[in-house]
Amino acid sequence: MSRDICHIEIDDSGLPAPTPEIEQERKVAIFDLLEDNSFTLPDRDGREVPAAPYRLGLAIRERRLVFDVDTEAGEDAAEFHLSLSPFRQVVKDYWQICESYYDAVKKLPPSQIEAIDMARRGIHNEGARVLQERLEGKAEVDHDTARRLFTLVCVLHFGG
Repeated sequence: MSRDICHIEIDDSGLPAPTPEIEQERKVAIFDLLEDNSFTLPDRDGREVPAAPYRLGLAIRERRLVFDVDTEAGEDAAEFHLSLSPFRQVVKDYWQICESYYDAVKKLPPSQIEAIDMARRGIHNEGARVLQERLEGKAEVDHDTARRLFTLVCVLHFGG
């Protein structure tokens, strides 16, 4: 069990208020991330990077996903900006399947809910894979950390 990220701040200023379901997704993802995560910053340009734990800030600025990484003491560790383009379709697919899932929970039998949830997990895994690819050379994250971070990207992207 690793805790490389010790604090998460989401800058959702300027975004629409989240629905209760989206707010719940965010709370669960943050809770799970803070419980267990793997987030390593590689040395860049021959410079050593500060060691974990990190304070992670996530935001969307100028249509880019911004990772602002500080040390636990609040000193700058890294900042990187990722294009949102590679995430657009998978985020859209994820929210569509989530809406189906939220509706299904209210009125469908468990077998149908399970089928929708399997599809939701598949899309979630795809989003995590895209995020890991986009972070290559900037930060190394394990699959579970990527899944939880992808959830937060979806929450931010919902308003974008």
